[in-house]
Parts: sequence; structure tokens; C-alpha cells
Amino acid sequence: MRPPLDNPFYYLDNFQRVLDWVNAHHGDLLLPAEKGFIDRFARLPQPARALLVRMVMRKGELFRSDRLRYAEIGCARQAATALADEGWIDTQPRLSPDELFGLLTRPELNMLFSDPALRGLRKGQLLEILRADLGEARPYAEWCTGSQEQVFRVFTGELCQCLRLLFFGNLRQDWTDFVLADLGIHRYEQVAFSPAARAFNSRDELEAYRHLHACRERFEAGEPVVALLADIPATPYASDWLETRRGKLLLALGQQCERDADLGRALQIHSGNTYPGARTRRIRVLERSGLAAEALGLALQAQAAPENESEAQQLQRMLPRLRRALGLPRPARPYPPQTPEIHLVLDRPPAGVSVEQAVRDHLGEPGAPVHYVENGLINSLFGLLCWDAIFAPLPGAFFHPYHSGPADLGHSDFATRRRALFATCLDALDRGDHAERIRQTWRQKQGLLSPFVFWGLLDETLLELALACLPAAHLRCWFERLLRDVANNRSGLPDLIQFWPAEGRYRMIEVKGPGDRLQDNQRRWLDYALQHGLPVAVCHVRWAESA
Repeated sequence: MRPPLDNPFYYLDNFQRVLDWVNAHHGDLLLPAEKGFIDRFARLPQPARALLVRMVMRKGELFRSDRLRYAEIGCARQAATALADEGWIDTQPRLSPDELFGLLTRPELNMLFSDPALRGLRKGQLLEILRADLGEARPYAEWCTGSQEQVFRVFTGELCQCLRLLFFGNLRQDWTDFVLADLGIHRYEQVAFSPAARAFNSRDELEAYRHLHACRERFEAGEPVVALLADIPATPYASDWLETRRGKLLLALGQQCERDADLGRALQIHSGNTYPGARTRRIRVLERSGLAAEALGLALQAQAAPENESEAQQLQRMLPRLRRALGLPRPARPYPPQTPEIHLVLDRPPAGVSVEQAVRDHLGEPGAPVHYVENGLINSLFGLLCWDAIFAPLPGAFFHPYHSGPADLGHSDFATRRRALFATCLDALDRGDHAERIRQTWRQKQGLLSPFVFWGLLDETLLELALACLPAAHLRCWFERLLRDVANNRSGLPDLIQFWPAEGRYRMIEVKGPGDRLQDNQRRWLDYALQHGLPVAVCHVRWAESA
């Protein structure tokens, strides 16, 4: 296919590619209206098809013809005729006052409502003042008499969203992914997958995803929790990944109830939720409700089998407090080793220079350079060494050509499904050929999207310093904790790394500016590093003017 800049209908070609793919791979899941749309779309004149795609790729369902000026399409009103004949758009829709105000600019409203007393008001204020007098919905031509323009209402937005969901398997990705790929801005690893590979195995799964997505949007728009709970299935889904989405939404609803001090409903929501984090929220709600004994019982149960490191860390804070509330003796608590500290008093840096950059520049020496890497370096080295395992064509992991990583990356069984593959990759650390494998992947896969590799950070200088100064045994420790909980452990790593190439050693440094504190995920990484003999430190910074 020609590059987008050479092909004015690149977006139409991409849209048609999605239709063809969905028809071929998901034909059995399509409703008659969706199949009919795919069949009839291809028979329309090119300008009509292009106009519809232009509107579908924009937000909303109402469009003014004077804002649909595309050289390759020509007259939007002429192109719209075929779409109206299909029933996919309305060229004379009745517009409510709210819809009218959404389409017109403030100067246009000044011309329409010329009362000088109304000048200077914001659109929302003007609408509220005039709403009672504006009356019922009516066509654009009746609102704006004398205008030669038209307004189109598009009816295919939801249908096209469904087709996009079938293609991508999610609603995060959209039509711009094609453009970025065509321009070479985004480049994807091409993973071989069977024609049977797809995100949804039944129409019920597809509709469940769409339903949960709509509920999430309603929640983010501020709809009351009570109304949403009535629409969220009370029983778990059979599909693990759908159940994960349901659980994550329920956790958010329960936390909103906590913020609203609706503790009874919060407890009810958290009690029936197995999503990670719901159990600690339930303990906290029991504690806030004055049910310390019940909270302690659940906390002890969780302590015996914590769901992850985050829960174990939170329990360390909860248990002493609950015991104290019940008058119980506080058990001896093992204290982790103290993280080495660096204390600096620095001149406040210029605007735009972060505290991490200031510390980097202060600590760096010719023979001991410091790089600001945060989560990028360890993740990148892991991603390069384990590229083959990450992009292995496992069932359900890849099902279209635009995956930046496996679809199950955030699932709890991501690492266990690939245990043997990751073990093979990590064996290179024991053999000592890991550096050459990492270099080779860095050269061969340069620029391909990966959920781990930070190409903008990892230049050849940083790569070679890291390979020279980070022992293989240390890399194994860093990587093994990443694999222990990929979803949570990709973040929280120290900000800086200092290298001593002549000595073949390094140090990771977490930077904390005035008033900043260590976050939980950062504490977990630091504790792990100290337990495994990995060199880390925390640098506390004060500005000279306030010292």
C-alpha cells in the first residue's frame, strides 16, 4: 500500500482492511446488520465511503458539512446523498438546543442571538438563559435560516466501534494506529498466529466486553454507584479476562463508596470481589466500621497466603494497628535492612530541570557517569533478552498485526504460561552469552514496539555501560522479580544508575526531592534489592535556599 501522504484515501483503505479482516476472522460472530454494512459499504461510490470513514474516525455523531472539507472527497453534501439512501446518516436531523450549541461557535451564537445583553456570556451560561425559550428540536435550516450548509447525523458509530473492537480486541486502540504504522512511526513485531486466533470466541463475550466498557464510561461520567451495580453481573464470568475487567470495575465502585462513606455497600462490593486489592479494601472497610476482630481475622487469613507483594506490604501496616485496637500484644516485627542514604543540598535548578536531572548532573563524574533511567533500563534489558518469550505465538496472545505486546501481558498467568520459554532466555545469564544476545536483539529489533523496551532511552552508550557493569547474577535477580508480578513490578525501579566502568560495578539511586516520600512499589523494589545484595541507595535532596 502507498504511504498515506501519497495516497489521499489511505484512511479508507485502512477501514476496508478492518472490514475484510473482521469478515474473514469473525464472520460467525457478526449480526445481520453488521454483515449487511460490510457488504453494502464496498458498493458505494468512493467519495461516499470516504466521507463516512472521515466522520466515523472523528468524535460525536453530528457534523457540519462546512467542516468536512477534504480535497479527495469533494462536495460533502453530494457525497452524503448515497449514505442517506442507505440509512446510515440523516442529512436533515432535528437538533435539540444542546446539540445546536455544540455545533456553533460563540461568534456564530452572537449572530444568531443578537441581544447585546447576552454578549460576554459563556456558551453554557447563554444556553441556560435561553433554554426555556428555544423550544423543541428542529432541523438546522430552521435554527439557522439562510444557511447553505447541512448537518449530518451519523448512525453507524456504534456499529463501527463494534467492528473495531472485533479487530483489535480492545477499545484502547483506534484508527490512528493504522496511520502511525503506515508512516513508520509505530512498527510492530510480526508474530505468526493461526487464522483461528481472535479476541472473542462468542458473541456473548463480545457483548459482555461492550457492556462492561459502557458501565466503566458511565462510572467515569459520574453516574451513581447504585445505578451501576444494578447493571453489572452479580456472578463471575467464565472467561478469566472478562472476569478481570468486571473485578477491576467493582473495585473502583467499592472505593467510590468508601469515599462517599457508604461503608455498608463498599463492604458488600469488596466481599464478593476476587480482583487483587479487593481483600485489603475489605479489611480496611471492616476496620473503619468498628469491626476490628473481623478485620483481624481476614487479615491473618490474607497474611497466610498473600495474593501479591503489595498485599503483604499493606498487611504489615494493618496488622499492628488491628491488634492494638483489640488490646492484643504486638508481635515482633522483622525490620528490613536500612537502605543506604545520600543527603544533598543543591542549588534549585532552572525551570524545566527536574530534581532527578539535578542529582544526575551533580553526582556524575568522568569516570563514573550517571544516567536518568527510572524504569527504562532494567525493563529494556529484560525485554531484549526475553524478546522471543514475550512475542511467542501462544494461543490468545496475538490475533492481529498491530500488537505492541501480548494481549495477556496483564494477566496473572502471563509468566507461568511462558515459564519454559523464559527459563531458556534466562539460562543465557548462566552461560555468559547474555550480552551478545541482548546486543543482537537491540540491533535486529531496533524501533519495534515492545511493552518493555524503551528505545528512546537505550542508546548504544547506555547499553554497553549496563552490560559491562551489571553482573549476570544481578540481572537475573532484577528479571526474576519482574516476572514474579509483571503487571505491578514494571514500575517502581530507582530513578538513576551510576556506573564505574573501570571497576565493573554500578549503583541504582532513588531520588526524593523536598517533601517527597517513597511510594509503596519503590519500597518493595528497594527491600528486594537489599535482600539480594543489589547496590541501591536513596538520595534525599534539599534546596540550598531553604537549608
